[in-house]
Amino acid sequence: MTLHRLSSVVIGVPNVAETARYYTDFGLTPSGPDAFATVDGGEQLRLVHSPLRRAVEIVVGADDPDDLDRAAAGLTGLGVPVERGADRVAGVEPVTGVRVSVVVEPRIRQPEQPATAYNGPGRLERVGGRAPVLSRSGPVRPRKLGHVVVGTTDPATTERFFLEGIGFRLSDRIAGAGAFMRCSIDHHNVLALNAPVPFLHHTSWQVDDVDEIGRGASDMLAGHPERHVWGLGRHHAGSNFFWYLMDPAGNFSEYYSDMDCIVDDQLWTPESFEGAKGLFSWGPPPPPSFVHPDDLAELMAGAHAG
Repeated sequence: MTLHRLSSVVIGVPNVAETARYYTDFGLTPSGPDAFATVDGGEQLRLVHSPLRRAVEIVVGADDPDDLDRAAAGLTGLGVPVERGADRVAGVEPVTGVRVSVVVEPRIRQPEQPATAYNGPGRLERVGGRAPVLSRSGPVRPRKLGHVVVGTTDPATTERFFLEGIGFRLSDRIAGAGAFMRCSIDHHNVLALNAPVPFLHHTSWQVDDVDEIGRGASDMLAGHPERHVWGLGRHHAGSNFFWYLMDPAGNFSEYYSDMDCIVDDQLWTPESFEGAKGLFSWGPPPPPSFVHPDDLAELMAGAHAG
């Protein structure tokens, strides 16, 4: 795969300062005016003002200018106007209005982390001592931006844009509802969901393990129970552990760990999941607001007025 990373996302929100404080609490490191970095991925989030919350831009990393040529040809073949620079090519997805830029940049190099010692039946990895995770201190720091989920009123067109235009690969589907697509070895980097209005559903951020998910969510909820959305659980598509929280603008943000990785495309067969299996394998059932956010009517009214 010549595309190799989900580099960054730009989110439009009506309350930039308040939302910026949330993502600082979430564990991202301020790296510039309303911009935030992860431990391994560098600057991966930028907030800009927008009357309604939305995904403004998604940036994808590629290896060399030949990759830009392929993306430009793919977008042109779909009739999408192409913006071309020396180190990037960009086009606007016609349904959601999200600008997607493909940029030549280095691959993310993540240093190998020691495996967490978990005891199990017939497997003693930790003897004579308490779990090391109990002595972890300090805030949870996400390693990288994992994926972005956008609602679209025309999933087929949005899928073609990413798959045939930008050059993503299909990983799995939720029958009649959406497509998990990847631009790296991670199971998915973009999920396009069938929705009554285009909107940003959530961004997802990798942490070391399920204990970091629990620590991060616990810290975020201390004094702010209104931030809780859904978790702890494990997804089926992607297999990752998850916990979802909500920022002050209404966007969901997810801590995740243990995502499926697809190194060889020929060894992976996409599946189509029905019903609850498309959302999760175990955990509490998702609240209605996860599927239909509470501000959906406001977003629909704003889109109609626009």
